Amino acid sequence: MHFLKRVCRGLLFTTALSLFAQGASAQAPGLATDAKGYAPAESCIGCHAEQAGAWKNSDHDWAMRPASKTSVLGDFKNAQFKDGKVQARFFRKGEKFFVNIEGADGKPADFEILYTFGYKPLQQYLVAFPGGRLQSLTIAWDTRSKAEGGQRWFSMYPGQHFAPDDPLHWTGRYQNWNAMCADCHSSNLLKGYDDKTDTFATTWHEQNVGCQACHGPGQAHVDWAGKEKPAQASYSSPAEIGLTVDYKAMGSKGLVDQCAYCHSRRQSLNVGQQPGKPLLDSALPATLRPDLYHADGQMQGEVYVYGSFTQSKMFAAGVTCTDCHNPHTTKLKIEGNGLCQQCHNPNPPARFPSLHAKNYDSPEHHHHQAGSQGAQCVNCHMPAQTYMVVDPRRDHSFRLPRPDLSAETESPDACTACHKDKQPAWAAKTIEGWFGTPQRPPHYGQALHAARIGQSDSLQQLTALIGDLGKPAIVRATAVEQLAGMGDPALPSLTQALKDDSSLVRAYAASGFTRQPPVQRVKYLLPLLHDDNRAVRDEALRALVGISLIALPEAEREPYKAALADYEQRLRGNADLPGNRLNLAVMLERDGRQQEALEQYRQALKLDPYFAPARVNLVTLANSMLRQDEAEQVLRDGVALKDMPVTDHGNIAYMLALLLVERNNTDEALPLLDTAARELPQNPRIRYNQGLLLLQMQRRAEAQAALEAGLAQAPDDADLLYAMVYLHGSAGQQGEAIEYVRRLEKAAPQDERLPGLKRQLGLR
Repeated sequence: MHFLKRVCRGLLFTTALSLFAQGASAQAPGLATDAKGYAPAESCIGCHAEQAGAWKNSDHDWAMRPASKTSVLGDFKNAQFKDGKVQARFFRKGEKFFVNIEGADGKPADFEILYTFGYKPLQQYLVAFPGGRLQSLTIAWDTRSKAEGGQRWFSMYPGQHFAPDDPLHWTGRYQNWNAMCADCHSSNLLKGYDDKTDTFATTWHEQNVGCQACHGPGQAHVDWAGKEKPAQASYSSPAEIGLTVDYKAMGSKGLVDQCAYCHSRRQSLNVGQQPGKPLLDSALPATLRPDLYHADGQMQGEVYVYGSFTQSKMFAAGVTCTDCHNPHTTKLKIEGNGLCQQCHNPNPPARFPSLHAKNYDSPEHHHHQAGSQGAQCVNCHMPAQTYMVVDPRRDHSFRLPRPDLSAETESPDACTACHKDKQPAWAAKTIEGWFGTPQRPPHYGQALHAARIGQSDSLQQLTALIGDLGKPAIVRATAVEQLAGMGDPALPSLTQALKDDSSLVRAYAASGFTRQPPVQRVKYLLPLLHDDNRAVRDEALRALVGISLIALPEAEREPYKAALADYEQRLRGNADLPGNRLNLAVMLERDGRQQEALEQYRQALKLDPYFAPARVNLVTLANSMLRQDEAEQVLRDGVALKDMPVTDHGNIAYMLALLLVERNNTDEALPLLDTAARELPQNPRIRYNQGLLLLQMQRRAEAQAALEAGLAQAPDDADLLYAMVYLHGSAGQQGEAIEYVRRLEKAAPQDERLPGLKRQLGLR
């Protein structure tokens, strides 16, 4: 289950109605009635006893189990837990397990534990609710030993208490198993969500992560195994023996894709797991976005390995998950530095002929005392970060420590993570002392950081990064995603990206054409509707929505309509999360179905009132439909929310202020502009609007103070400088006005307003 924080509400975190609807389509989660080629879970054990024995008691085996005396690891002997206002009592009634805790109505009640969820280093517990839901307690059992600090109940949100109507409450959608966690803890799970009743009919083919989760539907293979076979028979492919997944044929990157559906941060395409197929046929992986990754690609949020690993040289060279991890036990094949020395030794495997052969497990390389923590490969090349309070996970990008980049990219470094009393500059100098001053090319983290902070040359840097085919695909896709928001100047690079060999790059390039004229959209995006990967086809569809069918070649019209209908149906089946409701609403709005879109934006806010993108879009659409009363109320509700992230609150306050000005309520708008300016110091436009409004109200001194405050944040902002020229010029203060004209001329020499200002002030 994701460990969510208040500040993380966004497109990938989505949430809950406080009341649970019960609809006709809802049913308790359970085994699918349609086998769809899947065999009963126990079918593999008879022939594959060795593999089944290795899998038994693995992380995959423990992914989800019915609550029983053998599966429940926590203390249910009337154990009491208290963390501030959060209180619970864990106890048994006969063979059943219960918790007494605050429910959705705010009152304590007894709830039966139906399932366990995971087991190491923590175990969570699931409770059944109406509407086919399972909800996860936010109090978990620490399964580590007492010596490690375990064998205790703990809150996954230490020191925090969420009201029952908050989506982060254990009865809310952030803690909903069906929406947040289920599809990676069971085999071939289909959540069966009904967007009209907000209910689930979730099914699985194996309750935990069993054989068929990785090897695909097995009934054909079981049938084959039960038939008499010719003596000395041999088989050249898995298909001949009834298996759909051919690991040898798919190659190293295809094998990684099989693990990635669960071990990645991604947007599901609502088709379930697709064993044997590329990842982008079932999901769209997240790029190296802020809050998920640091600018240099190091993991920051809970991102589940794939996005890190695909940045690595090891991934590029053909290393796979199973080179280090036993696929059945899920354990490391070797503990300690011996794992890395499988390849990184004076005699590397023939599989990697270009590997530089030397003894890396020596003080000459790691410069730490042998056997110490500093001498462990993983501590320098795979620094760990702890999630869910007790669960440390290692970054799988296998990067070289780069403390020299810390200041430039605002990213951490492995050296000072251990040497906490030192600074990155010290670490960089120390490394130079060991290895000399390296001649390194620019790091992609520099370009991605430039884009994050809005650096003036970021378009050029991103363009160069996209064109560098030696960079990892996820890095280039991140650059494409950043570039897609930069408008027409980015189109030449995005056009090339649509033809990229990487399906991930193609998928993220499509969104850059959303606002182009229909003819241009059809010209560039139509070929992507026939892409091999569903995620690419979906992104092209999303950008094409709203075009008239007559803009398409006649042969493409019916296939387009069918694809769009399928896409909408899958969006509705995924609309259990507000980010996904937002996607549905945006599609409907682009398709000209404004009333339907308006309702879906409202539903997204019911799911999570803190979800700012839905609030912004709802207000914008309502205002365009002349529903200004609704737009104003939606903004007022947002401004009144407590604990909203500062930037979201600032944006909503700004929008409300502008709407109030439009509705001639200037007195109430002014303090909101001041609030927005304080909360969004990176947006000088707010001070510009505030200054002009104060000038309009004949409050010149306050207007000047507002504009000067803006210039303190952005000294070269052309609009602020122009406003100061107007302020002083209209007051007959020619000298001051000329001073600001000169500043404007220096900051923006091509500004089209300059000639007129100069003429008015008698300047050449």
